[in-house]
Parts: sequence; structure tokens; C-alpha cells
Amino acid sequence: MSTLKGIVSVLLLVVNTLFWGIPLVLLTALKLITPGRPLRRTVLQGLNHVALNWIGFNLWWMRHWLRPDLNISLPKGLSREKWWLVLSNHRSWTDIFMLLMALHRRIPMPRFFLKRQLIWVPVVGLAWWALEFPFMRRYTKAQLQRKPHLSRMDREATERMCERARETPMAIFNFVEGTRFTPAKRDAQGSPFQHLLRPKAGGIAQVLNLLGDRLSGILDVTLRYDNPKPTFWGFLCGREGPISLEARCLDVPAWMPEGSYYDDPHYKERFHSWLNALWQEKDEALDLR
Repeated sequence: MSTLKGIVSVLLLVVNTLFWGIPLVLLTALKLITPGRPLRRTVLQGLNHVALNWIGFNLWWMRHWLRPDLNISLPKGLSREKWWLVLSNHRSWTDIFMLLMALHRRIPMPRFFLKRQLIWVPVVGLAWWALEFPFMRRYTKAQLQRKPHLSRMDREATERMCERARETPMAIFNFVEGTRFTPAKRDAQGSPFQHLLRPKAGGIAQVLNLLGDRLSGILDVTLRYDNPKPTFWGFLCGREGPISLEARCLDVPAWMPEGSYYDDPHYKERFHSWLNALWQEKDEALDLR
């Protein structure tokens, strides 16, 4: 029965994506031929509307069909008229829908940091590109040693997003670990945390440096699954089990918008200390089961 439920869930997700994919493709084509950033912003608003409706219908059928056992705790003062940076640990693709279930239409249209390869996902990849999500590349140390200029590409993508973010309120989501947590990955990278991978600082340091004066706060989200090995397929089959999402709002420290992560080693060290302390608190919270 759970497998059948999973198949129906996949069909609902695909049909909803194809339905909203039609106006998405039309608006994307219009955006490509629209001259000038002011007019393209108008088209982008239409794309945002399409994306919000795609999200909204997915959340509707998930709530009524899958009925996830999700316990949500949110801070007061959330608004769609403000700028937010959302930081979260990462366990499964389910995380995205849990975050959306908690924050959809409570804060602005989300923008995620995405792996470059995801641009090739049918329909959805086009949507992410048209909505100006920042796509991040991953290079090995050997590649960066041979071609140091490659390190600038992700930074330039983040800079473009932050520049555009000043035009209208935005919520920037970042899974700071960079990939989904597993004990094997934790052990391979020698993470000092029990339930988390090492946090990656560069992307959020840029956001806080470039947009810190606009941000109303940092939403620090902790996702906890009772299932020790959560999967998106298990969620679509309705057998994921209890999930809790706890968010707290942190003020942006006054020193963050004033430094340069890549040019000032003292600022970089201070930023790493702040982020590691935040991750230590999160790890201790996850330990309290």
C-alpha cells in the first residue's frame, strides 16, 4: 500500500510540475526577449507567482494525501515584506518541502543555493534558472590549483543574486553543509559534530557581507527526523515518521556587513568561529532526543 501511495505521490508531483511548466516556459521566453532590467523584473514577478502556485499546490496535496507528522516551531515577526537568510541542516530532499511547509507565504519567495548539475532537471531546472537561483559549481583542490580563477565563479554568482536581491524582498535559503548528512560522510570529513557535517562558510559570508544591512534576521532552522535514515521516497510513501522543525530568529551581528571574508583573514576567522559555534548549538539540540 505504501508503494502505491508513493507512485500516486510521484504522479501528483509530475502533473503539477507539467501544469505550471506551461506558463513557466512562456514567461521564461518572454524574459529572454524583454529589454532592460526594469521590464524583466515585471516578468520575474510573474515567474514568482507561477512558482508560488506550484509550491502551494504541492504543499496542499502533501498535507491531505501524505499527512506528514510535522511539528513546527516558528519565531514571531516573520513577514513577506522583509529580507531573510535561512540556514538549515540537511538530511533529505524532504527538507525542502518541510521548510516550505513551515515558511511558505510567511516570508518572500525562496531562493536556494543549488548545485550546477541541477539546472538539467526537466522543467524544474528551467524554473530555477529563470527565477535567478544561484548555481554553485564544485571543484577539487587540484582543479583550483591548476585554474585559480575558477574559485571566482561561485562568488560572482552569489554577488549577482545579492545585487538583484536589493530590488525586492527575498528569502535566501542555504543548506550550509553543502550536501545531505550521513554518518559515512561525517566520518570521511572528520566532522567534529555528531549529527552534522562541517558547515561551509563562503556563500553565507558573502550574503551577510553584501546584504547584511537589508536582512531583517537570520532564521536558524533545525530539522530533526525520528527516522535515522530519512529519504524522499519514504516521505512520498507516507512512512517517514515524526519530523520536527524548529526555527529561531538571530540578529545579524553588527560586524558582519563591515568586513570581507575573502580579503581579511581576521574577519574570516571570526566568521568561522561564529558559524562553528552556531553549528555546535545545533548539534547539541539534535542530541536532545
